[in-house]
Amino acid sequence: MAEELPHRHVTLDEVAALAGVSRSVASRVINNAPHVSRAKRESVEKAIRKLGYVPDPKARALATRQAGAAALVISRDDPEVLTDPFFGQLIAGVAGALEEADLHMMLCVAATPRGRERVEQLVRSRAVDGVMLTASHEDDPLARIAKEGPLPVVFGGRPVDFEPRWYVDIDNVGGAREATEHLLARGRTRVVTICGPQDTEVARSRYRGYREAMTLAGLTPRPPETGDFSEAAGATAMTRLLEAHPDLDGVVAANDNMAAGALRALRGAGRSVPADVAVVGFDDLAVAQLTDPALTTVHQPIRDLGREMARMLVGVVAGRTAGPLILPTHLVKRSST
Repeated sequence: MAEELPHRHVTLDEVAALAGVSRSVASRVINNAPHVSRAKRESVEKAIRKLGYVPDPKARALATRQAGAAALVISRDDPEVLTDPFFGQLIAGVAGALEEADLHMMLCVAATPRGRERVEQLVRSRAVDGVMLTASHEDDPLARIAKEGPLPVVFGGRPVDFEPRWYVDIDNVGGAREATEHLLARGRTRVVTICGPQDTEVARSRYRGYREAMTLAGLTPRPPETGDFSEAAGATAMTRLLEAHPDLDGVVAANDNMAAGALRALRGAGRSVPADVAVVGFDDLAVAQLTDPALTTVHQPIRDLGREMARMLVGVVAGRTAGPLILPTHLVKRSST
């Protein structure tokens, strides 16, 4: 009588492959979790029957604690932040990557102490599988909550206070350096800068890039004027710079909105752009093509930033190794320089 071969253990990956879904979707079907379409659920159940899959009790106990969702937390005091095109692109990138992983997105804008309290409750209750936190600032209580909480957290942009284990950022120093070097190459020697809030790493990094370029060229960096990344703040900062440095001939603005405000203030002061003053922004948002003149700016891959944040979080939740990721920038030359 022939010896009976031992039964081969069918894996969850095999079930997912046969069903044509991701591993996380197959896991949620097996554990009767929510947020799975009827078609995908039926495909997984058919694959289970065909392969004779039997769930591992320990793995199943772990999987049933999954929420099937991830939270994107924007740490800003202004609830109008969602009208900013930057965050629109960021959210689109996050949503697309989570859709690929069949995870739902929960969006939280922590504009008030009550909002921050709700985020803390969300983290501690494990209502989501992980958190993406962006726009954090120095001494940000949300950064502390995320750092000390039980869930994995991916930061969008490196925080000021500490080096997190997982974050995705832009080469802010390199981008600002290239913008400044571009003005210097055009013969501008009295270049000033408009920075974002100095309690944010993004603003500090972009000022550092400006300062490095000026120093390497043998020029003295000027103290920055700061703003809150809005068009109005850019106009106010530009007016102050004109008063402090009436001979200025170049401006590096920390984002396109403030650069647009700078153009408005220069026009109001009777300065021609780029004949009298050349201006460079940062972001490459749609507004950069709508200003008069069109704005030379540093392109940063905003949608990719959101996408990579979400992909990193999905990987961390799945137990894969991940580390910091820095995305490159490049200069887009238009009429303002």
